[in-house]
Amino acid sequence: MIKNQKVIITAGASGIGLETLKTFVAAGAKVAICDIDQGALEDVRAQYPDVFSNYCDVSDASQTESFIQSAASHLDGIDTLINNAGVGGPTARIEDITSAEWNKCLSVCLGAQFHCSRASVNFLKQSSNASIVNLSSAAGRMGFALRTPYAAAKWGVIGLTKSLAIELGEYNIR
Repeated sequence: MIKNQKVIITAGASGIGLETLKTFVAAGAKVAICDIDQGALEDVRAQYPDVFSNYCDVSDASQTESFIQSAASHLDGIDTLINNAGVGGPTARIEDITSAEWNKCLSVCLGAQFHCSRASVNFLKQSSNASIVNLSSAAGRMGFALRTPYAAAKWGVIGLTKSLAIELGEYNIR
């Protein structure tokens, strides 16, 4: 039941996000995306004029709240949130990773999923077919040498997802 679903995709202007956008649009969903790549956003706007698209750094709580509110208004609600945004983070030994690099990776890969979920949950509670899709990685199951911030964030995504399933299940949010 994807036709007319109201879908938000973070980092939706390229890569996995763009392919997800294409799939939902082809199935008849109403889609809103955000991204930090202005050029990619312009490409999406040119190819998919009915898709609501805005710049948003989802690691920033204020920008995220504003984007989610605008997207929900444009879509007239939210049925599906796809937390796709992520960064690879530094590739280095733990002793060579700066606090800034650590914080940036966790902020984008995990914090953004928190910000987006928190900003979307009241809209999702109003949907009769609500879901949150949080993208993680094999690094979130097995670890990943020289990529500790990324692996830690992706492990965190799995914990966040399981916790949200328990917390939001009573509202029929998958």
